[in-house]
Amino acid sequence: MMRHFLRDDDLSPAELVEVLDLADALKRAPHSARPLDGPQTVAVIFDKASTRTRVSFAVGIADLGGSPLVLDAGSSQMGRGESVADTTRVLERMTSAIVWRTFAQSGLEEMAATSTVPVVNALSDDFHPCQLLADLQTVREHKGRLAGLTMTYLGDGVNNMAHSYLLAGANAGMHVRIGAPAAYAPREDVLADAKARASVTGGSVEVLTDPDAAAAGADVIATDTWVSMGQEEEKALRAATFGDYSVTERLLALAAPDAIVLHCLPAYRGFEIDGPVIDGPQSVVWDEAENRLHAQKALLCWLLARTDAGR
Repeated sequence: MMRHFLRDDDLSPAELVEVLDLADALKRAPHSARPLDGPQTVAVIFDKASTRTRVSFAVGIADLGGSPLVLDAGSSQMGRGESVADTTRVLERMTSAIVWRTFAQSGLEEMAATSTVPVVNALSDDFHPCQLLADLQTVREHKGRLAGLTMTYLGDGVNNMAHSYLLAGANAGMHVRIGAPAAYAPREDVLADAKARASVTGGSVEVLTDPDAAAAGADVIATDTWVSMGQEEEKALRAATFGDYSVTERLLALAAPDAIVLHCLPAYRGFEIDGPVIDGPQSVVWDEAENRLHAQKALLCWLLARTDAGR
């Protein structure tokens, strides 16, 4: 059966463990899996600027024996209005998978509905599931487990990172807290899906407006930029709105003594996170960045194995 990865709960709890275990194995032995040997080609499309996604997918595909074909929408026919369906029909005939960093989740869903090769969401306005695979791998490395841990995300509760923390954390059996202003609460449908998954895994989800309460006793503190791509005109407003949710040394002191800190990068020191926190001993941000490579390689291996089995 063709499998795609468009949002965090596209993997079952057991499948999530399979991917994370494989990510750990590939971190220990980077060239131990070569499913793209040949080489086969993977199309990686960027509608949005990127550093970590671009590098980690390009390097990861090469590590797996393949050849990354990096496309920018602005310099391809997609940027001139070619339909998603037509683009998909061309790419699926020449590549083994399609990775797309874009705006609308609906575009990814349209592509996956007809694609005969796996489609991977490398970021959309709604979800960032590849980032969360790396985040969960990092948390498990440092904490030894995921289930039962409390993971708090502070900032914009309606952005793609908050939504992915809800779904991925619930999928892993974690207790997920979103600390955000009331006007920036997560989407109700995402919250409902996360609660449904948490009821199966033993996790929980909670949305709080008090940042101190959200951070209290947490095992993991995570944040993200307050100004995502496309929101630059709102920078001053958002900085004022989210100021109380900044991950400062004072706020981190409210978490568990051995709490770790995540940030998906790029980070803006003095805004969503203080310099002494991201550069401090409780920060695992650089492990998190490296794990994008290992987690995404594992995901591609996992998806390609199921695609080959279904052919």
